[in-house]
Amino acid sequence: MTLDDLRVFVAVCRAGSLSAVARDLACTQSAVSQHVKRLERETGMSLLERQPRGVAPTAAGHILCDAAADGIAGLDRALRRLGDLANGESGTVRITTGGTTVRHFMAEAVVSFRRRYPKVSLEFRTETSSRSCFDALLASNLDLAWITIGGPVRGIEQRPVVDLPWVLAVRADDRLAARSHIDSSDLDRIRLVRLPPNSTSGTQLDAAFAELGIRSGSDTSVADWDTALLLAELGLGHAVVPAVPGLPVPSDGDGLRLVPIPALPPLSVGWAVRRWDALPPLARTFADTVADSCARPPLRAPGPDIAP
Repeated sequence: MTLDDLRVFVAVCRAGSLSAVARDLACTQSAVSQHVKRLERETGMSLLERQPRGVAPTAAGHILCDAAADGIAGLDRALRRLGDLANGESGTVRITTGGTTVRHFMAEAVVSFRRRYPKVSLEFRTETSSRSCFDALLASNLDLAWITIGGPVRGIEQRPVVDLPWVLAVRADDRLAARSHIDSSDLDRIRLVRLPPNSTSGTQLDAAFAELGIRSGSDTSVADWDTALLLAELGLGHAVVPAVPGLPVPSDGDGLRLVPIPALPPLSVGWAVRRWDALPPLARTFADTVADSCARPPLRAPGPDIAP
């Protein structure tokens, strides 16, 4: 049983496919299969079972995969910390997050961090949801994940950084554009550009709507907040989005207004890691730099007077 055998096995369990892992590793499917067969010979048990589409771990496979993933993650962290000790103030910080997060939450912090540590590389891996960020964090040697804070996740520690109030994005000529705030009754039966229902932010917004008795409809859904703003500006519906730092306001067309919705509980966002006490020093410094940057008040706050 080798470390490579365990790494490949964990990758197969995560992907549910021998061929997908073979493509990622630039090797043959037979080579991937040999890693799994060595583990099965060593344990004397079947670790994978074939399904109509791919493979899945058996009960024994689940036990080995969970143990191997934890062990590999710990070893990777140790090797990273040894590298940091050897290289001094050089190394790499690896972050996974959504496609628009760097612009909204990290732009200032990235510049500040690079000025302080010019020899440190920052690597960003884009994922489509907080759930995908959690999976990537558990399955690889990533340090940090910027996520929407939600319920507990096994093997993950979450740390809130900033709470974001919700706003309603409407065209400047909309009947709600001149309001100082939006009441929950204003949202009832309104047509919304909706966030993905399987996203943490979308799920939390739906739960808040249900608690307030808001019954809204939707003809359009999007994968990120910036697209929701654009579609609202194009008149395809209203958009309920969190007031993220540096919220872009389009400068063309009839303009956009962002009206606060105080009835909705704020959306909490922040960091997720495997273990804070095992986080490499450079990664911890970057996380703190981003948190400090988010704690400073924005240059302008979204409200009904925001216009192009």
